[in-house]
This record gives sequence, C-alpha cells and structure tokens, in this order.
Amino acid sequence: MKYVKADMVLPEHLLREVQQYMNGVMMYIPKPEGERKGWGVKSGGRQKLEQRNHEIRELFSQGVTINQLTERFYLSCDTIKKIVYTRAK
Repeated sequence: MKYVKADMVLPEHLLREVQQYMNGVMMYIPKPEGERKGWGVKSGGRQKLEQRNHEIRELFSQGVTINQLTERFYLSCDTIKKIVYTRAK
C-alpha cells in the first residue's frame, strides 16, 4: 500500500471536509467494489485450497478414512469433516 499525503492529491475544499471528521491520522481508502479481487485470487492461494479440498473429497469418496486424511494433509479432524461433508462450490 502506498502512502500519499492528502494535501497533495485532494482539492482544498475536500481536504477541509475530511478534516472535520478526522485530523492528523492515517486513513485507508479502499478501491471501488468492482476493482477489488477476492481473497487469494491474485496469489493463487484460493485455487490451491480448492484443488486440495477436491483431492480430499475424492480420497474420502474412495474410502480413505478421516484419520488417514488428517495425517496426510496435516489438518485437524474437524477441518477434514468440514471439507468432506460440505458441498464443493
């Protein structure tokens, strides 16, 4: 995230308006909703988790036990249950 001084980018009247609500503090301004990407989309983390969860579901449907899956994927028993007993998106 890039730090920018408000007085360098905002018009004077808008800066005064913002200062009525907050003064001398840092403020985060998010991107518009259409530009924002979901968690893990850019880095590929979401896709990796979806692939892992698909593999877990496949193994479970082939008869691999929950205890075996916990050891293989280093996840808790509850996490494995959540993965195998909920529908994939």
